[in-house]
Amino acid sequence: MKTMIAIDEALALIRAQCTPLPIERIALRHARGRVLAAPIDAPRALPPFDNAAMDGFALRWHAGLGAGSVLPVLAEQAAGSGKAGQTFGACSIMTGARIPDGLDTVVPVEDCTVLAHDEQGRALGIALSTAVRHGQHLRRAGEDVALGERVLEAGTRLSDEALMVLRGIGVAELAVHRRPRLALACTGRELVDTDGAELAPGQIVNTNGPYLESLFTEAGAELVERLTLPDEPALLAAQFRRWFDAGIDLVVSTGAVSMGRYDFVPEVLRELGATLHFHKLKMRPGKPLLFASAGRSLVFGLPGNPVSSTVGARFFVDAAIRRLSGLDAARPLQVALAGAARKKPGFAMFQKAALRLDTDGRLAVQLLHGQESFKTAPLLAANAWAVLPEGAESLAAGTLVPVHPLRPGHHGFPLDSPPC
Repeated sequence: MKTMIAIDEALALIRAQCTPLPIERIALRHARGRVLAAPIDAPRALPPFDNAAMDGFALRWHAGLGAGSVLPVLAEQAAGSGKAGQTFGACSIMTGARIPDGLDTVVPVEDCTVLAHDEQGRALGIALSTAVRHGQHLRRAGEDVALGERVLEAGTRLSDEALMVLRGIGVAELAVHRRPRLALACTGRELVDTDGAELAPGQIVNTNGPYLESLFTEAGAELVERLTLPDEPALLAAQFRRWFDAGIDLVVSTGAVSMGRYDFVPEVLRELGATLHFHKLKMRPGKPLLFASAGRSLVFGLPGNPVSSTVGARFFVDAAIRRLSGLDAARPLQVALAGAARKKPGFAMFQKAALRLDTDGRLAVQLLHGQESFKTAPLLAANAWAVLPEGAESLAAGTLVPVHPLRPGHHGFPLDSPPC
């Protein structure tokens, strides 16, 4: 087992233990947040047919058309209609309606004069009031997505925007990687799970459990069980054994991984025959983080302090979830520090941070007050994590540092905070 290793080495060890999970086919309506296991080529064009971009009249363009040209209106086409064709005259048409075969141009209502109406109010003839360009106000079939075009690559996490496009091109089901199954145990006799409960002396609310459950689900895992256990090694061992026997992909615990009398997680894992890959990292908060494997299960022992636990989950458990789900490793932004920073060398520092625009409209990252691992209130102002490098001691304002979204699965950062 390795101890006190750098975060990059730890992440490499985690990914080396992970193999993308098997592929399954699911209906599109269930695919939000899942990761594609195969690329998608468009089975049909989008739009699927030429259609009008304006309410008006479709016609067949020729060089003689111009202001004053008079055309009979021979048909009407509403959205959802599919009249076969027309080779002369005009067709009254609505936005989004299919252009009849043989017509190729749309004149907006405001660019012509209706000369007569029938008893139902339909136009019978029009006079053009302006010149007409060939193909104007026409949305061509395949102009958005062409038939057979590569739309998404394997390894793409499916957003709502991706699902919108896939519906439009006629995808009904797709191949995705199975979601990692995850079990979570929060240890500590002091923990109380009931929201708003009266606390006895020495008790605290279990904020880790609900928060990590949400974070892991957002990252793409399927949470199969969450438990809160007292500081009893035998109880934790029994739960671990049950989860290992069930082939749970990821087993996560919080607490009992440091150096105290009740920090029994490493010994429990050894007694169960698990392989410990590393314990303790050159980082703060979250230095005591542990990673092990037992059969098909990967095990993470996270520290109990809320921010230490959050950092371990956000960066190290999430790395395993990504790899098992078929995603590439996360890539941070490189963003300039809004102000100077100092730190102890020899440890990478995960800092609660806010991405903001400076007064010149440039992106900068501000490190927040309250970086201690027990302080959660600063997260209310945070929208990112800034990582200060292990070897650095003093960083000047403007220094580029890696910056990650506050939570996994986020494709961008909110910028609704005031300027730095």
